[in-house]
Amino acid sequence: MESSKQKQCHSSVVETIEAPLPLVWSILRSFDKPQAYQRFVKSCTMRSSGGGGKGGEGKGSVRDVTLVSGFPADFSTERLEELDDESHVMVISIIGGNHRLVNFKSKTTVVASPEDVTEKTVVMESYVVDVPEGNSEEDTIFFVDNIIRYNLISLAKLTKKMMG
Repeated sequence: MESSKQKQCHSSVVETIEAPLPLVWSILRSFDKPQAYQRFVKSCTMRSSGGGGKGGEGKGSVRDVTLVSGFPADFSTERLEELDDESHVMVISIIGGNHRLVNFKSKTTVVASPEDVTEKTVVMESYVVDVPEGNSEEDTIFFVDNIIRYNLISLAKLTKKMMG
């Protein structure tokens, strides 16, 4: 290894969801319930609550996430870095676990769709993560983008079901 600085990569995934922003945001912002829409999550246990939030939703909150079997990891420890209910922004860092997403940090931004402000919501999740040893930047982006895309499609299905 030429240096201790790990190579990082980044990307963004955007999904338009046919549901009003308040509904989409209410599901996304629930840091203590990622399994509501993240299908790779089996369960979530709050380790600590940060200040200023209700339940497990304050900045600095830490959760332990157990992943479904068949996934290339068993668990992940994640911290809520930012939760802004006015601008609909949430930042999460992965701080531990037995997976290859080292130094992963994602920022999710939710806005009303310019084409239909009342009925459609645009969700953008951008992230940065270390490229694991033996993987290419392209492989890493492909893997993470697909997980995020799968989660956002699952979120869209959930909101559709909730709306009847």
